[in-house]
Amino acid sequence: MTDVNQNGQAKRVSNSAIFAGCAVFVAGMVGAAYASVPLYRLFCQVTGYNGTTQRVEQYSDKILNKPIQVTFDANISPGLNWEFKPAKSVSPKIGETVQIEYTATNRSSKPTTGSAVFNVTPMEAGAYFNKVECFCFTEQTLQPGQSVQMPVVFFVDPEFATAQETKNIKTITLSYTFYPSEPGKPVAALPEGSKAGAPKTGAQNTGVGKL
Repeated sequence: MTDVNQNGQAKRVSNSAIFAGCAVFVAGMVGAAYASVPLYRLFCQVTGYNGTTQRVEQYSDKILNKPIQVTFDANISPGLNWEFKPAKSVSPKIGETVQIEYTATNRSSKPTTGSAVFNVTPMEAGAYFNKVECFCFTEQTLQPGQSVQMPVVFFVDPEFATAQETKNIKTITLSYTFYPSEPGKPVAALPEGSKAGAPKTGAQNTGVGKL
């Protein structure tokens, strides 16, 4: 009888140990997954992987006599009661810095905050799509019923025209999706001491064209 009790206790201890080990493993995997998100996002921003655009501090100083069509897409995730409209498509010259505007409206009865994630398709174009200014760099808080114009200042890097992986691309689509978020958290801060939007000195670029 004693042996049976001892065996039962041993099995319970063993099962408890297995359960505890599994719980630690699952917690570790979840933690690793959350930790990998900012690292993955940083990797995408640096390399342009998965259609991630580039953030730059200066306008292009070289404009090619070659237009590229750029279209825009707008999406809202569940849980954010906004209306979000894209800009009309444009056809700037490669290297030309232009400004377009999205429109967002808060349809709820209370102030709400959203943050936008973005990507470019085809994905190969992401590394050459440079944004100087964008509403996606910070979170956006809209009052009840408020509508705002949300500008994006961008250019397509002149190297886009000669890169092997982009030579057959005729149209680029910039897509945003707004998600609900807590206010007060910057989305993509510039390095400390940098100045956004400071143009290079160049004969071919005298400002931002609004299309």
